Amino acid sequence: MTRLLSGVLLASAALALVGGASAAKPTGSSQFTDFTLAATPPNPARTVCPGSTLCYNGAAEPAIAVAPNGRFYASSENGLGGGTLAWTSADGGGHYASTPSPNDVSVGSDSVGQETGLEPGGGDTDVAVATAQNALGNYNAYVVSLTLANVDVSSSTDNGARWRLNPATALPIDDRPWVAATGASKVCISYLTAPGILLPNVGLHVQCSSDAGQTFPQLANAYDTSDVGLAASQGGSRTGNLVFDPSNPSYLYTVFAYENIEDAPNPSAFLHNVGMAVSSDGGLTWHDYAVHVNPDIGAKYDNQFVNVAVDSGGAVYVAYSDNHGVFYQYSTDHGQTFSAPVQVSQGNDTAVMPWLAAGDAGKIDLVYYQATGYSGNPEQAPASVAWKVVMAQSLSAASSAPGFVYTTVNPVVHHGGVCEGGALCTGNRDLYDDFGVEASPKSGFASIVYSDDQYQSDPNHKPNPVYGCVPADNDTSTCDHTNVATQTSGTGIYSKKK
Repeated sequence: MTRLLSGVLLASAALALVGGASAAKPTGSSQFTDFTLAATPPNPARTVCPGSTLCYNGAAEPAIAVAPNGRFYASSENGLGGGTLAWTSADGGGHYASTPSPNDVSVGSDSVGQETGLEPGGGDTDVAVATAQNALGNYNAYVVSLTLANVDVSSSTDNGARWRLNPATALPIDDRPWVAATGASKVCISYLTAPGILLPNVGLHVQCSSDAGQTFPQLANAYDTSDVGLAASQGGSRTGNLVFDPSNPSYLYTVFAYENIEDAPNPSAFLHNVGMAVSSDGGLTWHDYAVHVNPDIGAKYDNQFVNVAVDSGGAVYVAYSDNHGVFYQYSTDHGQTFSAPVQVSQGNDTAVMPWLAAGDAGKIDLVYYQATGYSGNPEQAPASVAWKVVMAQSLSAASSAPGFVYTTVNPVVHHGGVCEGGALCTGNRDLYDDFGVEASPKSGFASIVYSDDQYQSDPNHKPNPVYGCVPADNDTSTCDHTNVATQTSGTGIYSKKK
């Protein structure tokens, strides 16, 4: 929701339970390099991290995407009106260079990144990359960001050297944009619209462009008239990301948590179901299906956010948290039916904010934040509880016996409570609402972008002098920043390509 304002680590294998049977235990481990990214502005564009004394930022809630050639793009939020930060990596995630802010509308400043003009974006952000080259031989990149009025869509044809801002692609009074791209020039965005804007109830609108984000004439509501669609639009819902099927780009998927229509007046009812909207014609028409229906109205799956990914064979994966554990399900029939839920997070320790990357058929990376030695409500975690970044990897995820290998990517990114209520949070929101992972199609290795509110001062991490981050500010927004952790060894989810 809207933001208002390393080294070698142990990987352990564990059993995943599927229908009462234990999965096979794969072996292996992964290593990561971890570093903080530079903020442009105020620092010059093309500041490369690690390797610079300017590798600091004050952004949070990052997103990541990857091109077929292995070039990564990431974005993160400065807050509404503060603009969005963006970065790109041409070496498989080993280094990231800052780009000009995708939202900046000041004149004559993008060449050096010293923007001083209006930056209307800075709210919820997401990033996507084309799957075919443009006329320049590059893959178009797209960054979306929420403003107070609508959704900004920025596009780059030259690997992030310059961005073209289109602030007029969405309806007013919308929330939580997501973006997906396919081919050389097709890009779609999704966002929730408030009742009365186009429809009497909440709408999940998907708007598509066939000219690389210059115009978005195709508009559809992904909530249909099925029981699932009506419940999501009339009962209540919270939406997750948007993704194309890489094996058949006519298919476009988005996910959401929702409650039944009759639950809406009940203050004890939460969004206790998970649903999926599926388009088989590139976003023109949609049909909604249930992924998981929990009869317990006290169950809660809108824990920022339900997430979807599709592997190269067309298998669809959905991950979510019930505010305690992280689960996933998969579908091999384009989202019409799903496997039973599998808990991926280990033990009883609370885990939240899952995010998926899917690679070759059956292979996924799933990241999440997990408490150490605490199994209660994340918002009520005492100050002594440390939260870590975990990656769970399966090479047989679209099967009845998935095995997961676990890596602690960063052992401490926050202490204390974690609020997942978005802009309505009354507790600590330093980790904000989500983070991201993608894997290079060239190496198969993951690159993870995440929020961290710990003071660090070493060659790979610089404290933010703009905010005045000092050790006493640990676990406060003063030290909030975006980090990258990129896999350097272990098993990847794509076969390595030359």
